[in-house]
Amino acid sequence: IEPDAGGGCYLRAAENSGCGLHRMSFYYNTERTSIMKVILLEDVKSVGKKGDLVELKDGYAKNCILPKKLGVEATDANINTLKLQKKNEEKIAREQLEAAQAFAAEIEQMTVKVEIKGGEGGKTFGSVSSKEIAKAVADQYNREIDKKKIQLNEAIKMAGTHEVTVKLHPKVSAKLRVHVDAK
Repeated sequence: IEPDAGGGCYLRAAENSGCGLHRMSFYYNTERTSIMKVILLEDVKSVGKKGDLVELKDGYAKNCILPKKLGVEATDANINTLKLQKKNEEKIAREQLEAAQAFAAEIEQMTVKVEIKGGEGGKTFGSVSSKEIAKAVADQYNREIDKKKIQLNEAIKMAGTHEVTVKLHPKVSAKLRVHVDAK
């Protein structure tokens, strides 16, 4: 191994006609590898999430991230595009939150009536499911609620008025009153 003035070293192998070795040179760079800034287009395990500006080793970025279209080089134009996209996403998220809060205020005022077969003493045959509650809201108030957003701790099996939680947004939930009548 011979040192090189550029911060690396050369490995030289001598020619040996008996073993078939030929003269070869190998250069190993011991200096710090170059770093590239990349904007991620998708979540990459142990690197970052979509939209993150990360610093990666040049080889990893050029050989793995960029060819697989998992990210783009962080040029000024791409950084500006990223900022505009984030502002747009924040605006959309804010609008969705406001719409969910307005709908939650409407739901708080609603009382949905559901009829099921019943017997004596308020006992019912069967139960009221979230699907039936969603259908009743659509029929009585002309508003759509996804049945998956209606959270029932347990099925409603008794006649009377019950409160049901409706999760409209990760930050917004509302209480819907359900009045069950036994026929």
